[in-house]
Amino acid sequence: MDCAEVVRQSQRASTRRTFQRRVNRQAAALRERLNAGEFTGGFRLGLELEGYAVDGRDRLAAAPDSSMSSVCERELGRHNAEVNTPVSTFDPEGVTRQADDLTDRVAAVREAFAAHDRRFITDGIWTIGPPEGAVSYLSATELKGELDVPTNLSPEDRYYALNADITVHGPVTLELPGCRRTFPTILVESLAASLQVHLQPPTEEFAQYFNAALRTVGPLVALAANAPFLPPELYTDADPETVLTAGVELRLPVFESMNVRDPGKVRLPRDIDSPADAVECIVDDRTCAPYLREWLPAEPSEGFEAEYCEFIHKQGTCWRWVRPVFGPEGPRLEYRPLAAQPSVADVIGFQAVVAGLLHGVVTTDHPLLELPWRAARESLYAASRDGFAAPLAWVTRNGGRTDDPAVLYPDLFALARAGLRDRGLTDARIDELFAPIERRWTTRTTPATWKRERVRARLDGGEDLDAAITGMQRQYIRRAETGEPFVRWLE
Repeated sequence: MDCAEVVRQSQRASTRRTFQRRVNRQAAALRERLNAGEFTGGFRLGLELEGYAVDGRDRLAAAPDSSMSSVCERELGRHNAEVNTPVSTFDPEGVTRQADDLTDRVAAVREAFAAHDRRFITDGIWTIGPPEGAVSYLSATELKGELDVPTNLSPEDRYYALNADITVHGPVTLELPGCRRTFPTILVESLAASLQVHLQPPTEEFAQYFNAALRTVGPLVALAANAPFLPPELYTDADPETVLTAGVELRLPVFESMNVRDPGKVRLPRDIDSPADAVECIVDDRTCAPYLREWLPAEPSEGFEAEYCEFIHKQGTCWRWVRPVFGPEGPRLEYRPLAAQPSVADVIGFQAVVAGLLHGVVTTDHPLLELPWRAARESLYAASRDGFAAPLAWVTRNGGRTDDPAVLYPDLFALARAGLRDRGLTDARIDELFAPIERRWTTRTTPATWKRERVRARLDGGEDLDAAITGMQRQYIRRAETGEPFVRWLE
């Protein structure tokens, strides 16, 4: 089927009924296998790193099609690219393999892009638009047959179907301090790029790791903040002070602009008591752009993908800041609130901190799990606004509540160290991995604060907001292309 026919089919009530019947049947089979103990899980790691292409003048540009599925994967926008590492064990050898694989794959993407006069940048939000401008780029549509589709959406049926489903009742609204705009398509979400850590624990302990993850999002978002600005053209109120104080991590409200109906699909999930609860979270999520196995170019004939095809598709649109994902080995969690980082060392450092922290919480019986869910949620959004200055909710080793970062972060890093030691990493290796992340705390500086400082300095020097953000972004791109970890930028 062509894309227009896929969209039409996905919008039919009969398709939705068939899709939901299959999801329900597959979920029931999955629960039976979980109850029978067939999925053992195990300690495994992986990650996804998103980025975007720029041209020789640092402007947003289309990623070369020839690179897709060879050295990287498509993401929502034509400018996007995603790098994935193969799954490895969560032990010293596996952590090293993650670093080596990511290094090799990022280098391969950059080499492939360079052959087409493009560069691959990993960043929280792009701010230098393409030649036609950011608003035109994000709003443009074109006809494909009888279907009106976003011009700059990656040309895949699933994206066209998602766009039609989400916008069926009206436009997407981006609303934050200094910006209120509506867009006719979902392409506005392609402003943002993420780093996603994947951790698979033993299946019987999955709920503990999942609930622990929910309670770490605020402090880790503050450490990873890398998206304080939009493209200047998007601001409807260009008061510099409003823009400078809008937030340190605008990636969260950008992605949550996809919440065009209640309940929002992009949000922090609730606690779970078992892996079966994670199955129910996926089943109960609002169906978005259903896709049937017979529409696949090559229908899977055997294995987990064949048995659970529709369920897998539905979990792919269960957009939570921490998401359960089921595969052949059982459930894993995807840690999704962190912005893309400027270097491989930063990315691998965060992977180690996240995995070590979650394992540390569970293996040491740390009382962080006693933190109320609502406090964890409030901490996430406070961190996205104010970074280290936010009231970041935490529970200390002795069970006391605190929102003092000077108490929180030493405990957080100690707990992450304990988790990695339990998986066999040496103190020297942990120090090496953590150095780019811990120094952010000791210097109270993240990529977001670095960006803010440079924009403010340019404004104080007489530049207007557009020139200040663009000039800062060019500096970011130059530094990111060196491959140096962010903390080296401070020297």
